[in-house]
Amino acid sequence: MRDAITSGALKPGDKLPTESGLTQQYEVSRTVIREAIASLRADNLVEVRHGVGVFVLAPQAGLQGGFRTVDASRVSSIIEMLEVRAAIEIEASGLAAVRSSPAQQELIFECLETIKRQIAAGAPTVESDRAFHLAIADATNNPRFRELLEAIGKQMIPRSLLQEGEVEISPAEYLAQIQDEHARIARAITDGDDSAARDAMRMHLKGSQQRYRSLIRRP
Repeated sequence: MRDAITSGALKPGDKLPTESGLTQQYEVSRTVIREAIASLRADNLVEVRHGVGVFVLAPQAGLQGGFRTVDASRVSSIIEMLEVRAAIEIEASGLAAVRSSPAQQELIFECLETIKRQIAAGAPTVESDRAFHLAIADATNNPRFRELLEAIGKQMIPRSLLQEGEVEISPAEYLAQIQDEHARIARAITDGDDSAARDAMRMHLKGSQQRYRSLIRRP
């Protein structure tokens, strides 16, 4: 799919086949297709329109600029941490979708709104991002999920490694993408759709892994 996009075989605005169609075309599992889409989205090659489909984007500067200040020697540990988070949080999202109370769902959306306000103000979003993920952990009504995430510490949000003082230095486009991913997770949880909640969290965290892996691939 990446080759088709970069070669021009797939043009900006083209809609990719359905997930089912892609699994048949490439003869791989749905999970592989979902991770491939997450990778393409992380590199700003496609756009996922909720309820509509996946569309090819016009070539543009990606979201890599916000990662230039990360020490390359730390990238591997960041990716390892994100893999651990995926193992914890994908399942947590599914459980939250079926176990969360209205009050817990409201708190998730309050965290989402806080992030939105901070993005608009150019304020740091690391703590509110962390609060969002902890709110989902709490919504599982299994305290071990929060304990595991708290054990990771502040660095569970890799963006914290980019922070300099009280100014948000991550690109606006990157923050908008993260916020969109958060919104998809929150909607799936409040809809009580555990499968969609897991998929949304998977796309969010796998996308983050791909964004950091791109640093390793960079010449």
